[in-house]
Amino acid sequence: MKDLIKDIRESLDEFADDKRIEFAKKSYPTKMHVIGVTVPNLKIALKELSKQTKLLKNQEKLNLIKQLIDRDVFELQQIAFEYLQTEKNLYKSLTKEYIESIEKNLDNWLSVDYFGALVVGCAWRENLINTEFVKRYLSSDDFWIRRIAVVATVSLNQKARGGHGDSKRTLEICQLVVDDHQEMIIKALSWALRELVKIDKESVIEFINEYKDRLHKKVLREVNNKLETGLKN
Repeated sequence: MKDLIKDIRESLDEFADDKRIEFAKKSYPTKMHVIGVTVPNLKIALKELSKQTKLLKNQEKLNLIKQLIDRDVFELQQIAFEYLQTEKNLYKSLTKEYIESIEKNLDNWLSVDYFGALVVGCAWRENLINTEFVKRYLSSDDFWIRRIAVVATVSLNQKARGGHGDSKRTLEICQLVVDDHQEMIIKALSWALRELVKIDKESVIEFINEYKDRLHKKVLREVNNKLETGLKN
């Protein structure tokens, strides 16, 4: 496994781009080491990883994901999350203990949204974790951790992520953050409600009407615009 991770790291190093590093510093600053690899080149590395691990058992693949994340390298973390999504049978092997073991370096919107949607959200959708597990993120003083719970609802409703719609669980989380006006939570709440509009417009209208005096004006503006025009802005 160490040799495999070493090969991945070396292939990513070949794609290192100073401009991408500067872009990362501005767009999603993180304490992790950033190699500076563009998305298309990450996809190349991911495709090669999938080929090399085709015969591995699920537990071996989950171990690989954890080891990639434990390297504290931004691009290795991204590949780990993407790998979990492409290896769809792995979701059946997720447990809350495993999810907790990879809750690392969640200090920027990109890492948080990948983890929230591709790990927590998908596990929640498949009933591998319960709503109480998701709610626990909301008790954190760290807004990035609180954001995980809100972003997780996207996987319940977004068809592209395999969602079929779940108004009850989505609004149960959204209700708990109506008074949280931290910028990253505001954006996540707007996103969550706009995704639900596509599935259950009436429930979103009722939610907006009930909490209109407490919701941030950005949430009201974006969600109402989505309801009226189908667009964000």
